[in-house]
Amino acid sequence: MILYVALGGLFAMLGGITWYASLDNPQLEMVELKMGTVKLVHHNTLEGKARLDVGFAIKNPSTKTFTISRIDYELFANGVSLGKSQYSTEDVAMPGRAAFYPNAEIELPSPFTLTKTPENADAYNSITNEEPIVYSAKGLVVVESAWSLVEKEFNISQ
Repeated sequence: MILYVALGGLFAMLGGITWYASLDNPQLEMVELKMGTVKLVHHNTLEGKARLDVGFAIKNPSTKTFTISRIDYELFANGVSLGKSQYSTEDVAMPGRAAFYPNAEIELPSPFTLTKTPENADAYNSITNEEPIVYSAKGLVVVESAWSLVEKEFNISQ
């Protein structure tokens, strides 16, 4: 009988912890992403590669402080897919990550290596010639607080 009471108490405690952790989720889901600046850092014409810095402007409209641990995204230039990349700070402890305090907006840079292919040749040439480009991205952002994490899909454009 004591065993059943102890197990019941344990399950109640675990349920309470899970419920308490989920209280942050609605505020974490309020994260706002915008396409930031995309800069050409370097290009190598011989190898057909270019390095871009892709910026994501992230805003915290909620009252809960959070961090961003990962952004998985596919980058597009004028509607043409350039490839996939990732911004990640998963290997950094939460105190070492950029903290998004209430109403704060920070642009997070993500390095992107663009390889010229037959499918993206026109976009590659436009980028390396520094012509006007409309960038867009779609993917998944992982937002974390001390107790919880939320994955949110996005589709953004300049």
